[in-house]
Amino acid sequence: MSSFLASASILQILPALEQGGVERGTIEMAQAITQAGGKALVISAGGRMEPLLRHSGAEHITLPDCGSRNPLKIAKNSHFLSNIIRQHNVQLVHARSRAPAWVAKMACKRTQTPFVTTWHGVHANTFPGKRHYNAVLASGDRVIAISNHIAQRLAEEYHVGPDRLRTIPRGADTDLFSPQMVSGQRVHRLVEAWALPADAPVILMPGRLTAWKGQSLVLDALAQLLDLLPDINWHCVFAGGCSPEDKYAQELSTKAAQLGLTDRVRFAGHCDDMPAAMMLANMVVVPSLRPEPFGRVVVEAQAMCCPVIVAHHGAAVETVAHGQTGFSFTPENANELAQTIYDVLVAPPEILEAIGYAARQMVLSHYSTFAMQHATLAVYDELLDTTLAEHFAGIKNDPALFQEPTFAG
Repeated sequence: MSSFLASASILQILPALEQGGVERGTIEMAQAITQAGGKALVISAGGRMEPLLRHSGAEHITLPDCGSRNPLKIAKNSHFLSNIIRQHNVQLVHARSRAPAWVAKMACKRTQTPFVTTWHGVHANTFPGKRHYNAVLASGDRVIAISNHIAQRLAEEYHVGPDRLRTIPRGADTDLFSPQMVSGQRVHRLVEAWALPADAPVILMPGRLTAWKGQSLVLDALAQLLDLLPDINWHCVFAGGCSPEDKYAQELSTKAAQLGLTDRVRFAGHCDDMPAAMMLANMVVVPSLRPEPFGRVVVEAQAMCCPVIVAHHGAAVETVAHGQTGFSFTPENANELAQTIYDVLVAPPEILEAIGYAARQMVLSHYSTFAMQHATLAVYDELLDTTLAEHFAGIKNDPALFQEPTFAG
């Protein structure tokens, strides 16, 4: 290992470390940087996932207003970051959210440090000025899109050329999300915690309780399912939290009661054991009303060989082939969703097993966490003239994953 490789310092910046795909991706890359022989630093306001970050070998630097959109705080935070870059001899900064990206862009310009961005979210242009605010995520020396769906948007709306644009899908931890790794005891714990009847078919909808994720649409479909399958005691678990001040959870509970679904649904809150939840489930439903930028929960369910049902738009089109690696329905169509849930519940077990197996093989080939880590390190190598990706692949001893990142144009 070269002395430069050993001392390569890479800093990631994001608003906080509470929960979500951005946070998990940050921790996964911190782990990869450390394993490849570099030094991983992360700046955020902190949060519940901070111990996991430290366990990965990274150093966390707390910046309480890291996610602030206030222009004065952004300017102040950019000076703070500039000082950190100099003090820690940071060679590259990777920003994963808009406000921190503005902070990073200013600091990187001031210190002449390579700047990488990842476009994770929906980030619609819904009002004047929003496009300019979003554009910072398209301004990196390298811009990472987490799906072909996002890459196309970056190319068409923000004119990011193939010289800078790299498509690197998010991945599932295929060791963690593996049917062989989940014990019956873990599954039974969830059955008890969620007060589910023995042998009841389980429809699982993971995700934050927020309107665009489609929980209300699922309730509409479940009301129809009562008529379609009156003799099967299926239950639906909504596994996801919401902010304390959010009224949406109460609205969903009220709607479930009005539709006669109270005894059939569980609002379980945040689940700390999603592999076990997916092992328990007969299917995972991801009915997002807006196109998902990627939808990591989809590939995690596929890695668990669990049938998935997705709205047919966004990146879900890339990861789910209807009838082959999962099922899809027309977005916002409750009738079609109800019929698809019905079809899965009555399908022969051997058909679902074959689809589950094909889905896991697809994830292993294209959507593993390791592949994402390796491809992102290769992007760092482009800018730093290092061999982080090569060293990481050597440690993992998996030559099949040593490949160039996708060049999107």
